[in-house]
Amino acid sequence: MKDPDCSRTEATLVIPGLNGSGDGHWQWHWAHERSGAVTVEQDSWSCPDLASWQQRLGEVLSQHDDVWIVAHSLGCVLTAKLADSPLASRVKGALLVAPCDLAQVERLHPCVVNFGEMPQQRLPFPSLVVGSLDDPYMDFATTRKMARLWGSDLVDIGYAGHINIRSGYGRWPTGYELLDLLKGERKRPHDRSLAGRQAAPLAAYF
Repeated sequence: MKDPDCSRTEATLVIPGLNGSGDGHWQWHWAHERSGAVTVEQDSWSCPDLASWQQRLGEVLSQHDDVWIVAHSLGCVLTAKLADSPLASRVKGALLVAPCDLAQVERLHPCVVNFGEMPQQRLPFPSLVVGSLDDPYMDFATTRKMARLWGSDLVDIGYAGHINIRSGYGRWPTGYELLDLLKGERKRPHDRSLAGRQAAPLAAYF
């Protein structure tokens, strides 16, 4: 008898934030180096509109049965807004790197981002938030709060800025290891694995 799982398609969706993740960004490397990685391309990277970005994410999600998400900055917020979407059932887990605070984005980039309110619902899939102690787009206290609300585990990566090219994050092998860690956690019941535990330094995970 044929195993029904053999016909299922799996992908890793790379979801950038404001202004995208251009050449040299760790997400760019991820999309070019990892088998099955697909970047969710938006029509406008410079003026993000929630409805448009959600539509595009939905289109890409619908093309795959099982999806792992690797999101950065505003891409993390977009991912968190999947909480009440039927498409969330396709998501096996999400690595949320340097999520941004929409209020802070508005202060830094006035009248650019149309994304509504910060999502606060618990995510229906395992998730791992990677936070920086000096991220200009979200202070660590808020990162901790959002991880708790989303039911995410939280990694304290230290002083890493916005975890982007400007802060020295080009190719980032540790990101691959963190996704592998998340995939390992996926084998456990959700309430026993990634359930909003206290922040731990990166070294504690390896």
